[in-house]
Amino acid sequence: MKVFVTGSTGLLGNNLIRALGAAGYTVAGLMRSEEKGRRLLGDTHATLVKGDMRDVPAFASALDGCEVVFHTAAYFREYYQPGDHQQALEEINVQATLALMQQADRRGARRFVHVGSAGTIGANPDGSPGDEETPPGPLQTTNLYLRSKVRGDDAIRAWKPPHGMEVIEILPGWMWGPGDAAPTSAGQMVLDFLARRIPGIADGGISVVDARDVAAAMIAASQRARAGERYIVGGEYRSMEQIMEGLARASGIPAPTQKVPHALLMTLAFVLELYGRLTGRATLITRQGVRVMHAKHRVSSRKAERELGVRFRGFDETLRDVVAWYRAHPATPAERAPEAPSRRQPAAVAQAQPASHQ
Repeated sequence: MKVFVTGSTGLLGNNLIRALGAAGYTVAGLMRSEEKGRRLLGDTHATLVKGDMRDVPAFASALDGCEVVFHTAAYFREYYQPGDHQQALEEINVQATLALMQQADRRGARRFVHVGSAGTIGANPDGSPGDEETPPGPLQTTNLYLRSKVRGDDAIRAWKPPHGMEVIEILPGWMWGPGDAAPTSAGQMVLDFLARRIPGIADGGISVVDARDVAAAMIAASQRARAGERYIVGGEYRSMEQIMEGLARASGIPAPTQKVPHALLMTLAFVLELYGRLTGRATLITRQGVRVMHAKHRVSSRKAERELGVRFRGFDETLRDVVAWYRAHPATPAERAPEAPSRRQPAAVAQAQPASHQ
């Protein structure tokens, strides 16, 4: 079977391509950078297609003959940096997704597996983890990235493919895994931990999941998910303290012990955002990131476990594999590590977001 993957050099995309190749699929992967594509996926048999989600018609012919389209690309990391990103969020996370779906349906795709975000799931009034029926809450309306994903989900459900293509949504938690070359916020946290640049622990936590488990869930969804359904693939909830302890076990580097009060972290984030706007430099901590982590967002993956057979590996295994990958590829992500006014700030300690695909 021939399939198409967007966001092929992202954390999820490159792990998905490897899983598909191992399962015998013929894979075409969309990439913006040929150099990055060759570096990350040169050892696979995937056909690399250069293109940009801002111009879907330019690469749409590569969809011909593909039975399934896996859409992992999203405008994500850039939102948590200085600048006005509202237009880009709308163009890529909403309009470009619809354009890709239209082209895939027109060109004969049987199924379209779209990666949303578990961050679009609100909290239940009784404090229990949210599920696929839980509506968005205040966090999802104030965070522009999450709001764009909610809008994208609404647009997907409202659109009726004229040629009968079936659409399924996968909603991952905060993804970790090897091959995180960008790096995502999770990867940056690992890099900062290895460099001993995290002096304190934020108050908060989130549902974490291995990108390889999300990839497996996507493949299962393409085979046996019910059309029109969406499935949370959230993994397990971990506090920031548990994440730091896990990184210590995986790396042999002691975890920080100092707790950083939420109010102090918000103040620091405000100062760093202001510095970023004035200098144009990347920001290690943002108020939106702090708010997401402090919300202690929990979701339930029971539906995906029941209907798709999804299973989650232990988070310690994930952390060991991530640390090992970075130690084997020291220059790849480190060259892209953001700069900050002080390298002793709690780098990336509050940058966690519920989904990071690119």
